[in-house]
Amino acid sequence: MTHIERQSPRPAMPERFDEEFDIIVAGAGGVGLAAALFARWLGNNVLVLEKADAPGGTTQKAAFWYWVPNNEPMRALGIEDRREDCLRYMARLSRPEQYDPDHPRFGMSEWEYEAYEAIYDNASVATELLANKGALEYRHCAAVPDYWAEIPEDKAPTGRVLLPKDACETMSDGGKVAIRTMLAAAARDGIGVRTAHRVQRVVQDARGRVIGVVATRADGGHIALKARKGVIFATGGFTHNVEMRKNHLSAPVLGGCAARTNEGDFVHIGAAVGAELRNMNYAWMCPIVLEKALQQDPGLIGTFSPSGDSMIYVDKNGRRVTNEKLAYNESAQAFFQWDPAKCEYPNLVLIAVWDRRSQEHSASDEYGRFIVPPGADAAHVISGRTLEELAAAIGARMAQYSSVIGGMRTSEDFAANLRATIARFNGFARAGKDLDFRRGERPVELLFNGPTAATPSAPNPTMYPISDEGPYYAALLTGGNLDTKGGPATNARGQVVDRMGEPIPGLYGAGNCVASASARAYWAGGATLGPFLAFAYLAANAAHREPVN
Repeated sequence: MTHIERQSPRPAMPERFDEEFDIIVAGAGGVGLAAALFARWLGNNVLVLEKADAPGGTTQKAAFWYWVPNNEPMRALGIEDRREDCLRYMARLSRPEQYDPDHPRFGMSEWEYEAYEAIYDNASVATELLANKGALEYRHCAAVPDYWAEIPEDKAPTGRVLLPKDACETMSDGGKVAIRTMLAAAARDGIGVRTAHRVQRVVQDARGRVIGVVATRADGGHIALKARKGVIFATGGFTHNVEMRKNHLSAPVLGGCAARTNEGDFVHIGAAVGAELRNMNYAWMCPIVLEKALQQDPGLIGTFSPSGDSMIYVDKNGRRVTNEKLAYNESAQAFFQWDPAKCEYPNLVLIAVWDRRSQEHSASDEYGRFIVPPGADAAHVISGRTLEELAAAIGARMAQYSSVIGGMRTSEDFAANLRATIARFNGFARAGKDLDFRRGERPVELLFNGPTAATPSAPNPTMYPISDEGPYYAALLTGGNLDTKGGPATNARGQVVDRMGEPIPGLYGAGNCVASASARAYWAGGATLGPFLAFAYLAANAAHREPVN
């Protein structure tokens, strides 16, 4: 991958512009391409600049579910998704500590509430426009539940999720399909996409209006490009900027699944022109394989579906500490628990343990699963003929990484505790009820259970007794980012705002490079992409209405 060094983000007026366009989009992932298409369809001359050697961004690695409240297929099926109900659901999960069901905005700030309104009002409009123009056709996942489908605030618990029409049944290629079809539409409709161009700064006129960008090419040369109407940033979050993760995230994240080029460029560029930064401590999270993160594997994908019914997570002491089947954003929180008495993160690394049944019936090399089939990359898998042999191998593997995981090692009684933990779990599995962590009791946990053996079955489909005989397998997991969700704040039209809440003329943002009003929430599968498409649509329309400079 071509690496183009970051330079000063301070805006500077070039001696001349090399080229002129109506609207310039920074970032050729799913959000940037959508914004470019929306802008082009309004009659604008549009250029997309992409830092990487190829377009696609994080979207290229995504399943590309997209969450679209009150979408057209829902309406056609007669599924009611009232505006007030949907906004209430979003508010309840985003900031539960502030949620007030009797408040006009449900306890949310004006900025947050207006963002929810913008999503509800525009996600379906954006989706239908993309579909009708042949850029992103979809199929309706009518039975897929929201991640908190069981709470009373969710009045439309299923039906809000869409998927690219030509994605395979495993949905592992949804992002690839979306990028392919949007790129084809961009080429068809005359949108230029230039790769290996890193936007370094914006250009402002004497009144403070953003009128262009300066980018660096792979050969080190610079190019100054004028934007007669505006610049839209869709450059992703700061997952792969280690210093920014340390300084802003409230959890010790060791890596993430975003495109390697997601280094927080727009945080620096936006701040340099006075943008307000918000929600820098939040991220979209998931469990990840520890070794892949430490090796900075560019193909790293989060453990969205921790498959295996005869599978558990244990801590360094050999004890279960969490419900393994929680939705990925919530599952990741277990890794970041703090022990104030010992001054440590005791669960920074958890160990997934499974038996032959899960290895034979739940293995897949699709979509970030740690149980992989023969022939797949299994360097992260630890094995043992007996539990004692497995425990010894786990201890040796963790010792290899001790210096980068806070000195963590397995305890001396790990093997004995693991055996007792398995015996307790097996009792729960036979009875069908997890008395410790309630595994399998929520709709989302069944959704992400993954493949299992058809027979023999157990009362709870997410649990099956772990075998009394080996072989046994394990993998080291930690909590990671899908991407971060903090950055320059935007208003409900996608305009970047300054520290007084006023729009910075000519500057727009959408996606993970700007602040998400979702705060800690992950409303449903695709709760990143559906809302992002809404804001790409809004930003493109607002930029189109800017006076030509």
